[in-house]
Formats: sequence, structure tokens, C-alpha cells
Amino acid sequence: MTDTLTPPVVNGHDKPQVSLLKFAPEPVVEETPGVEAVDRPNNPLADWLTVPDVPILPPWARSVASLKANTAAFCRLSWWHSRYHLLRVPKYAFRMTWLASKGLWRASRGLWPTLTAHDQSAAVKALRAQLKVKPDDVDLAVRYALLHRERTLARRWRFGAAAIAVAGAAAGWPLAPTPLQAGMAAAVTIPLVFLGRGDDVQLLDNATPPLRVDMTAQQLNDALRAAGLLKQGKGDGDGPRVTCVMGPVRDGRGWAVIFDLPKGGGKTAADVLAKRTAIAAELGVDEIQVIASRVRAAAGGNAGRVSMWVADDDPYLGTPNPSPLVKAETFSVWDPIPFGQDARGTRITVPVMWQSLFFGGLPRRGKTFTQRLMTAAGLLDPYVRHYVADGKGGADWMPMKAVAHRLVMGAEDDAVEALKAMLKELLAEMERRFVLLRGLPVSVCPEGKLTPTIVEKYNLPVIFVTIDELQEYFTAMEKDDRDQVINDLCRIARRGPAAGFISNFASQRPDADSVPTKLREIITLRYSTQVVDQTSSDMVLGKGKAAQGADASVLSEEHKGTGVLVTGPASFVTVRADFLDGPAFAEICQRGRALRQKHNQLTGDAVQDVTAAADQAGFTIAPVLSDCLTVMRHAARMHTVDLLQRLENLDEDYGDWDAERLARELEDAGVKRTTKQVNIGGKNLAGYRREDLEAAVPPELLDAR
Repeated sequence: MTDTLTPPVVNGHDKPQVSLLKFAPEPVVEETPGVEAVDRPNNPLADWLTVPDVPILPPWARSVASLKANTAAFCRLSWWHSRYHLLRVPKYAFRMTWLASKGLWRASRGLWPTLTAHDQSAAVKALRAQLKVKPDDVDLAVRYALLHRERTLARRWRFGAAAIAVAGAAAGWPLAPTPLQAGMAAAVTIPLVFLGRGDDVQLLDNATPPLRVDMTAQQLNDALRAAGLLKQGKGDGDGPRVTCVMGPVRDGRGWAVIFDLPKGGGKTAADVLAKRTAIAAELGVDEIQVIASRVRAAAGGNAGRVSMWVADDDPYLGTPNPSPLVKAETFSVWDPIPFGQDARGTRITVPVMWQSLFFGGLPRRGKTFTQRLMTAAGLLDPYVRHYVADGKGGADWMPMKAVAHRLVMGAEDDAVEALKAMLKELLAEMERRFVLLRGLPVSVCPEGKLTPTIVEKYNLPVIFVTIDELQEYFTAMEKDDRDQVINDLCRIARRGPAAGFISNFASQRPDADSVPTKLREIITLRYSTQVVDQTSSDMVLGKGKAAQGADASVLSEEHKGTGVLVTGPASFVTVRADFLDGPAFAEICQRGRALRQKHNQLTGDAVQDVTAAADQAGFTIAPVLSDCLTVMRHAARMHTVDLLQRLENLDEDYGDWDAERLARELEDAGVKRTTKQVNIGGKNLAGYRREDLEAAVPPELLDAR
């Protein structure tokens, strides 16, 4: 009977039979299609033949932009050195004269033994001494005479040659042209200066380039070790060190370095970002000059790789950069909006489609100016409809009356009601759009979202929802109204982007009372100017952002228009925003109005606004009349006391006005009051009716609305 071994079956496959031989044959490696020979595990040359995965060119030569930047930096450095040394030419001339004099003395002292044949004088003196002892020695006398004569002839030839050279140079100097004279002078002076200089005297001053920071690998390691990111060694200079992947090298107006933290220390790139202030102190610079970020795997990095750039001085000071939108004729909000520049001068753009934005920071730090950059881009796109609410009710957003479909100014009772009505209108429009988009075929609306083609074909313009000083509305509302408005804003910010809604909110310190967390947390893009501390910075930019390096509290009062922009969970950059002042913004609003009229997209409040029509038509309306119509845009009647208060909020120049002066100025502007008393909420007080104010406007403007 013969036993047969059957291979066991495991997971439906035959398990290979176990060999009992002591020296089993090596398994045959089958050819795998698409695998090169170097990749085979049994190839002994695999490690040697593996192509190194490292760049061939140095970092400064890997791109045209890097070459241009380094060339520009070299030219700036050369120009500085040239100016430094040209200013010291008189000093160098005096120093060369002195050194040449010393060199002439040293040369004369060194040549004198040669001219006097000092090498032969010792033998002559020796024979002379012997001859005095033996005056009768004829042979000694002959030898002395011959040697003395030979020394005399040598002196004559040497002194003669030197005299002829000096005489020839003196005679030829006046006859030589100027370039030859300069060459002769250099040929004589330079050797003399070099001879007179010595080892401890320098001809030129040691120029120190205009760098406040001079980084080396040793300084970087010392700074990281002092900040607790590297372990201390037993002696000076001992201990683990970082591995510099690149640099430190000059990069524009600063030093750039990419380094890996040593393994075994338990520190990560996030720890380096959290210790930016300590590192800056150890390097002797301000923390605003240290720009550090992680190098992600997509860029060849890892969790311990850090890219650091240390500026020579504060990179966010100086003349502000004008916004490119000032000169742009049109703009498409489907493209990223030009926003500003980072510390190295790189252009920063912000894509706003499918996004929501939040701006925060202290007053008078450029928060509203920066927020208006987004709105300005939308003004230059005729297929963008603007809904604007300004809780402060000042002059910052007043030019939007020429374009805005809805414009709410202030946070008084009538303005709050107008805001609530605006939000209801937005929600109704959003639901209408979703119904329309769901009914479109996939070929027209492939992702269920708005597209540029749908915008124009179905007249569904992109909607900008801009609310400034959001906290003013929340503090002016009752709890029920406040909760309802918050829910409406959350719905718009959460669901609106798919329907073409872009939320653009701004507030000062957004704590839980002024701007609820549930509204802030659904905002995708955030920007913060200077704040008082890291807690306030995290309120604007997101919890834990300061620990990651996105800290707006390091900005100072001089950094107006500069803030930290957070574009993702781990993406942020400090940006010096483009400058767009009030007059330029007003001019863009007028261009936006003309564009919308051209494309039949001027709608809502902008059509009915008398002052905007007057500005476009070139009519001059008295400023007080225009301002009164602006602050009364949500009310048909208003008491004089309230009207004066809102005028002062609009412009501080109205602060010293009283009821008599207001009545006199409006009367001079052509206002004829049908009644001096108005009844509002059961109170019958002195006031004005908006119809009386509009009656003072030229009739052709009212007819053209």
C-alpha cells in the first residue's frame, strides 16, 4: 500500500508542500511583467543601481524665478558694496599714500645692501684686516686690491642703473599719455602699498552688508537647542543636530533653510512652529521676521521637516501695494481674487467660489479695507449680485448704493428689520435655485452646482452676501430674533455655496456672545488682522491655530492691512493685503453699476437709489440731502433726534449740528417739509418724511429710476 501526500487546501489555494531536505533548492523567481531587473529582490546590485531620488541642481538653480531672485539679490548686494566703497575713496587715497610712503622706505632700506654690494663688503673688510697685520704680504695686497676694485665696479653699475631708471621715468612721465601715466603710477604705487601694508593693516574697510540676520547651521542648532527642541549634550557643541536639506542660503531679502529634526528626540515640525517666538529671540530677530511652515509629503517632506525663512527686517512694512483691481476693467469671480503679497513678495490669490469668508481683528487695522477687496472683485463681474449689510452704518460701504441689490446701513430697529427681510429673501432665492438646479439635465449641470454657463443662460448671478460688523446686529436683537438670524446665516453659509452664494462676514473679536461658534466653525476661509492675544486669534482663525503658527497677536500697530489668512486645516500665510482706499472703491462701484446696466443686471435697491443715479448722471446733490436719504433708506419717517444721531455715525462732522442747523441746511438744499411733526410708534415729535427729501431731487432723476 502506497501512502500519498496531498497538499492541504488553504483559502481555496494549494499550500506548497514542505520539503524535508536539509539543503532545499532555492525557489525559482518567476518573471514579473513590468518589473525591471534592478527591482528584483535577488539582484545583488539593486542598491548600487538604484537611481538616487535627489535633485541634481542646487536649490537656487532649479527654477527661473529662483535664478532671477538670486541674481537680483546679488545685484543689490553689489550696488550696496559699490556705494559703500565709493564713499570712502578719499580715505582710501590717504591710506594708500601713507602705505606707499612706508613701502618706499622699506624698499629703500631693503635695496640699499644690494646697491652698495653688501655681499662683497664682508670679504673686503676681512682682507683689509689681514693686510694691516701683514703689510709686507704682496699676494694678500693684490687680492685685496682686486676684490676692492670688483666691489667698486659693482656699486657703480648698480647705482648707475638705478639712476638711469629713475631719470628715464622722470623724463618720460610728462611725455606719456594719461592712460600710460596711470599704468606707470599703478605699477609703482601698488607694489609699494603692498610692501607697506604689512600683515595687520587692511587697505579697504571691512564692509558689513545690510543684513540684520546672519544665519549659519550652528546658529540654527543653538537656537533650536535653547528653545528646547534639541537635547543638550555633555559638552559645548555636543548633542543631536538638525540635518539641513537646503541652506542656509540667501533667498531674496532673507535667509532660507529646510531642515529635518533628528530622530529620537520626539519633536515634530509642529513643535517648531509652536516655538517660533523663542526661536526668533535666540536668532536675535522679531517673531514677525521668522516665517516657518511644514514641508508636506507632496513636496518631499515628512512630519519632522521644516521650511524656515528669516527676513533681514520686518517684511510687512513700507509703502502698501495698490490692488490690481483698481486698473482692471472687468473680472470674473470664478478666478482667484488678487488679495495681497506674503513676506517674500509672492502674489497671494484667494478662490472664493464654493467658499465662505470671515474677517476679524481690532478696529482701525484695515479689516474693512481688506474685506472690500472681495466685494470689489465681485463689482467688476456684471453677473454678481450684491447683498450688503453694514452694522456700523458708516461711510465704508456707502458707495455700494450704486450697485447693491440690497443695502442695509446701521443696526437700528428699521435696519434690523431690513436685515431680517434680506435674509428671508436670500433663503427663498437659495431654495428656488436648488429646485431649478435639480431639474436641469446632467449634461447642463453635471455636479448639481452652479456653472458659468448656467449663470448667463438662466440668469442666476453669483450672490455676494457681505455683512460687516456682524456683532452690532446680534447685540441689537432680542434673543429669539438673534437665534433666527444666526440659523439663517448658518444655512446660507453651509448650503449656499452650491447655489452660487458667497458669504463674506466680518466682525471684531468674535466671542461666543457676538458671533456664535456654530456660525464661525462652518466658515472655510478666515482672515485676521492684529488682535490682543492668542485666544482672540483662535476665535477668528480657528481653535488651535495659534499653536500651529497662525497667530495674529504677533502683529503690531504698524501692520495695518496685514493679517493671517487661513485657507485650510493646516494651510495659512501672513499676507500684506492690497491697498484699496475709499475713493478707489467708490470708483469701482460706479464702474460696476455701468457694467450691470450694460448687461441688464442692475436690480433691487440700486435701481431705486436717487443719490446713486445722481452720481452717475453727473448731478450735484447737496451732501446733507444725500446723507439724509442714505440714513433714511429703511424708514419713511424719522425723528430729528434720530436723524442727527445717524448722521453723526455716518460722518463725525455732523457731531456739532443741531436741529436748527439741519433744518436750515436742508431748506437751502431745496427741501420743503409738508409737516414738521412725524408720528413714529405713537410718538409725535419733530422729524422728516423721506418723500419730502426726495422731492428736492431733480424730477428727471426720479423718472429715470
